[in-house]
Amino acid sequence: MWRVHWQVLVGGANATIGMRPYLMEVEVVDRDGIESDTCRLLFDDAFGQLALPKVRSPVQVLLNGVEVFDGVVDSTPWRLSRGGGRVLEVNCKAFDTRGKATEPQLWNGDDMSLKDALAKAGQLAGYTVTVDPGFAEIMRDYWSPSGMSFVEWGEKLRREFGATFKVRGKQAVFAGRGGGQSPRGGALPVVLASCRPGGNVISADIDPSKGRPRSKTKRVRYFDRKAAQFRELDVDIELPDLGDAIDTQRWLAVDEGQASDQAKGHKSDAEQDAGIGSVEMTIAPEAMAEGALVLSGARPGIDGRYRISGAVHKANRSGGATTRCELAQPQNGAGSDTRSSTSAIARP
Repeated sequence: MWRVHWQVLVGGANATIGMRPYLMEVEVVDRDGIESDTCRLLFDDAFGQLALPKVRSPVQVLLNGVEVFDGVVDSTPWRLSRGGGRVLEVNCKAFDTRGKATEPQLWNGDDMSLKDALAKAGQLAGYTVTVDPGFAEIMRDYWSPSGMSFVEWGEKLRREFGATFKVRGKQAVFAGRGGGQSPRGGALPVVLASCRPGGNVISADIDPSKGRPRSKTKRVRYFDRKAAQFRELDVDIELPDLGDAIDTQRWLAVDEGQASDQAKGHKSDAEQDAGIGSVEMTIAPEAMAEGALVLSGARPGIDGRYRISGAVHKANRSGGATTRCELAQPQNGAGSDTRSSTSAIARP
């Protein structure tokens, strides 16, 4: 018996009632960056009574009234086994890999803002793009995808500015990491996870010290045309326990402005990707990549706030419904046990 309320819309029409006798499992994977979100629907196809959905058909999935997936059908594998019966699997992706999102773009724009440049690339690919105000008015005298597709160019710019670029359905968002906007343009959610008795945490595996960058400083080189010489721009990573090494970008920036943008982007990535772990809890459909998870009831140095780098929602008709959040960027006490080692060991 399902313990979570689910809905599936295909082509804009609610297909929930027709699917109810056959749907066995729902799995939605939400990732940060350009990696496409995925959705997997498993159906009991004992008598071949289910019609195969058309590839590229729009699909939306809601769990407990929260939309957790918006994309298109990508493949429909069918399996038969003596122990498992006949199963139809419908695999979906957040953007159409057969559409214009992956088509190379050859255009250039002069004296444009980042917002206008991404809007043009999105329009050519059939997407509406929302750009965070912190990036929207960045000006360049020249923009061009140079043969990259919309998703490839968006990912390149994401790395350069230390932002997040996300595509879902027919919408895309370019925003600050961990504190920007969701693909729908709204505020990113904060998920509460409690390890206390009766809390919603099922399991946790966290190492807040893992994944920290080795370098203390990010350096970008550029050519100063007025002075006719190469210059360097440094930014420091604001994390404890780093080494003294300097990480120098291997390619040149075109000018000081681009060097500054790239250095800040590398700094943001280094700070936000530190810390690795995961928490599995009872279903929390609001959890999404780039949102935040606040953990409590674990222990000093582990309790605190984390950035969600990925979320996996699973539900099946036998009653299970869980969310697993992959974590990064420990903060607000996470990764720092302020107690002395002596008192911590002596404490029962």
